[in-house]
Amino acid sequence: MSTQNCEFVRLEVADGIGTIRLDRPKMNALSTQLQDEIGVVAREAADHPDVAAVVVYGGEKVFAAGADIKEMQKMSYADMLDRAAKLQACLTAVAEIPKPTVAAITGYALGGGCELALACDFRVVAENAKLGQPEILLGVIPGAGGTQRLPRLIGTAKAKDLIFSGRHVDAAEALSIGLADEVVPAEQVYTAAVERMKQYVGGPAVALRAAKESIDRGIEVDLTTGLELERIAFAGLFATEDRQIGMDSFVENGPGKASFVGR
Repeated sequence: MSTQNCEFVRLEVADGIGTIRLDRPKMNALSTQLQDEIGVVAREAADHPDVAAVVVYGGEKVFAAGADIKEMQKMSYADMLDRAAKLQACLTAVAEIPKPTVAAITGYALGGGCELALACDFRVVAENAKLGQPEILLGVIPGAGGTQRLPRLIGTAKAKDLIFSGRHVDAAEALSIGLADEVVPAEQVYTAAVERMKQYVGGPAVALRAAKESIDRGIEVDLTTGLELERIAFAGLFATEDRQIGMDSFVENGPGKASFVGR
């Protein structure tokens, strides 16, 4: 599938920031088509030379209210055995965007919608938003990363509470447990998310990529292996133009004044 064939997801690029925009009436339910399109557009954002950071946004009313249950209801074990891998791959494509990412959450981010938000580096949440993993209420469990990314973000006990109960959390609780990074009035969600990403535009893109990969890969391994990943990435950055620019600027003009070129 090419991005030109995507019906419900598009990439909008402005001033160095790419917005992955979900637009499937009425609630951005994650049908198989929408899942596939998220993966396609995420890969486009990853490769786009004019995108330094990414906002994932479902619109003014809802982020994504979960899976398309009517579609899922008809699927057999054999159907889901094949589909589950593709579903995970689509959201992993978001997680693997080698640039800073933020979910701009309005309304509901439930089930697969919450898992999509978890695939981002940060989450900006509307004051009236609801987040959760209600799959247990359907007799299943999260299947797009919820049982893995949620405990890594908020801790095992809190993740078990949400996943075992299927309950929704409001914005205040999401902030208190680390599921949200910032809570703002609903009408300010997208603007706040863009503002959060602006700081990375014009930044040292290779170093940002290395930092993200070192953190994301390092958390999966033991400390000794993680330190080795960091060592290799750190040393490799001494081959970049941005490293020379950054250090020259620091010596000559002090910190925070470098103009990076992204190489």
